Amino acid sequence: MSTFEATIDVGDFAGNRWETVNALVDTGATYTAIPSDVLSRLGVEAEKYRPFFLANGQRVEYGLAWIRVRLDGRQQPSLVIFAEPGTKPLLGAFTLEGFGLAADPVNRRLVPAVGYMVGIETY
Repeated sequence: MSTFEATIDVGDFAGNRWETVNALVDTGATYTAIPSDVLSRLGVEAEKYRPFFLANGQRVEYGLAWIRVRLDGRQQPSLVIFAEPGTKPLLGAFTLEGFGLAADPVNRRLVPAVGYMVGIETY
């Protein structure tokens, strides 16, 4: 599968301070990961900590916080992980699903996605 990047704006929860980042679209990642130095410049502090498994099987613990994300002309809150300073930002599934977007790896772009409600029957 090919990889591609998306330009997003990340901001403090109130939406007062913003920074633009180029994030690797990673549908295998649960949450969006933003380097902690970027979040610190925005005045964002970790609200809680949670364990995660990395691709190599290593278990780590990262801080989480709610921030604002602007993408595709829209903005909304999203949970993000405090990644190591200087690392590549990742745009994860939680944020993509919140925006109703999916990855089109062939054309290297984000596309509208239809949600699933398979547990609900209509009569």
